[in-house]
Amino acid sequence: MKNGLDSAFGEHKRRGVSLKVLMFGWEFPPIKSGGLGTACYDLTKGLSWNNVDVTFVMPHAPDNAEVEFVKLIGADNFSKKVQIKKIKTLLTPYLNSHGYSEIIARFKFGDGKGNADVYGENIYQEVQRLAAVAQEIANEEHHDIIHAHDWMTYEAGIEARKASNKPLVVHIHATEHDRTGGNPDPMIADIEYRGMMAADRIIANSEWTKQNVIHQYQINPDKIDVVHWGVDYDKPEYHLNHASPFKNEKLVLFLGRITLQKGPDYFIEVASNVLKFNKNVRFLIAGSGDMTPRIINRVNELGISDKVNFAGFLKGEHVHRAFQMADLYVMPSTSEPFGIVALESMKNGTPTLLSKQSGCSEVIKHSMKADFWDINLMTDQIVSYLRYNCFQQELTKYSDKEAKKFNLNDPAKKTLAIYQNVLHQWYNHSTT
Repeated sequence: MKNGLDSAFGEHKRRGVSLKVLMFGWEFPPIKSGGLGTACYDLTKGLSWNNVDVTFVMPHAPDNAEVEFVKLIGADNFSKKVQIKKIKTLLTPYLNSHGYSEIIARFKFGDGKGNADVYGENIYQEVQRLAAVAQEIANEEHHDIIHAHDWMTYEAGIEARKASNKPLVVHIHATEHDRTGGNPDPMIADIEYRGMMAADRIIANSEWTKQNVIHQYQINPDKIDVVHWGVDYDKPEYHLNHASPFKNEKLVLFLGRITLQKGPDYFIEVASNVLKFNKNVRFLIAGSGDMTPRIINRVNELGISDKVNFAGFLKGEHVHRAFQMADLYVMPSTSEPFGIVALESMKNGTPTLLSKQSGCSEVIKHSMKADFWDINLMTDQIVSYLRYNCFQQELTKYSDKEAKKFNLNDPAKKTLAIYQNVLHQWYNHSTT
């Protein structure tokens, strides 16, 4: 018998494609609510550059999703690389980082009168429905390997693996422990654990995430690969050159979900402290989430409402405009598996202050950093940065230069290498 990989890849090599991936995800532009959709988009785009053919399965996609997708990336040939397979399910992207309360509020699962019954029973039924459909798709869609993103699709990945007898790679973007501040939903945590145990390989988006997986689920470290994210440097939005409307004030930005994981409460305390030293500063909070009322109340309690603006949830070019308006982006996350938004800030020419409890702080060198709880240090860093022009100029210069090294090709190549290693092991095992 010839090498198993030759057999598996023979057809694809003749077509100039290295392998075929059946990928399950929760978000994909234009259907997305946060970083997960961006990460899946960027990964599949990078994989397409490396001759990997991806069929992307998500809970719901409009009939014209492929047309919109091509428009979003501006590359006609990319639509041939990534197909969005529409399936029928009530599941939608998770909208906040703990509790999933916004899903309940939106869909009113329960008695039909707007009262949510036991939330878990309904959402888990939909996870199982997705898993059942995955078997059918796996039987119909030719593929060499299966790739599932986050807990919502792990069951689907497992079922697809059973149906096609192909290896499974699971991607962990954030653990349930990360999203809930250490108070995980036991059923979601169980799905995460079973998915990672069933997988042939696990991809974590940072060493921070990998260590959390090892600590929380006692997964063998040798089973986990780390692939840090990059950004698409070809986006025209990076060149909008949008100026701040606050001509006589410095602008400090928080952009992210207003939830426990993202640390907006720490941002507000820092803002209050900074204003004690520098009145010529404005703080912009861009995002939405369950903590919004609490943050607004705290701003009023501190007496800084005239210095804090709430922009609400931003998307598309408005995100880039916010970065370009700002003098500094602050990411005070209490637990940030990676934080691709920091790379986007740097690419937009805006320096960053990052929580040390973030995956991106492992790879970003030219940034200010602090523990999320160290309000005094963050205050000192912001005050110093805004006070000294030479500091601003140097950090802007080097962070912009560093941003160029975070591309889509490197993480795609690392992912492809993981696929190839998994397939080698899979076929070697199947022939022994």
